[in-house]
Amino acid sequence: MNESSITGLVLAGGQARRMGGVDKGLIDIHGQTIVERITRQLKGQCANVMINANRNLEQYRQFGCAVIEDQIGGFQGPLAGMLSGLDSMRTEWLITAPCDGPFLSNTYAESMLQAAQSIGTPIAVAKDQERLQPVYILLHISTRDSLEAFLNSGERKIDRWFAEFNFAEVMIADCGDMFENINTPEQLEICRKKLSGKQSGY
Repeated sequence: MNESSITGLVLAGGQARRMGGVDKGLIDIHGQTIVERITRQLKGQCANVMINANRNLEQYRQFGCAVIEDQIGGFQGPLAGMLSGLDSMRTEWLITAPCDGPFLSNTYAESMLQAAQSIGTPIAVAKDQERLQPVYILLHISTRDSLEAFLNSGERKIDRWFAEFNFAEVMIADCGDMFENINTPEQLEICRKKLSGKQSGY
């Protein structure tokens, strides 16, 4: 895999309504914030890593990554963050991870890029045994104009946009916890317990 061709983007631009508005990326979990954990995991797989955030920008900048805001105001969802990422990166590919998913496969970027290149598509979407996980997505720079047009039309649903492409579906098999995310205090506690039981370096 050519890691120099991929920029990692942590999606932390939402409002976290189900968590009472708490900025989920800044939640401490097992001694570090969730975003710190994700950026560390992505840095091992990508040329560089950016964080998409629309509040608490100074706190996010402390993690040593470029912080980019949505170009479209009003918390318009993950696609708005992805567009900002495509406009800000200096690589050929962008790979995303949400700020509320503390577990990430060590082969995530490699698996996604190989799948996209094997069928010659500009988009790869991760999936589990049951369904696609569209906030875990790999995008080629060539998708930028299509995404901008989709957002300008008033659309916001990720799967409705990438359905326009012959995208690759990628089963991530080496990290069973990867798609567990934190939307409630109960889910946060479950993740904390899992991490406390993991060996260091997970």
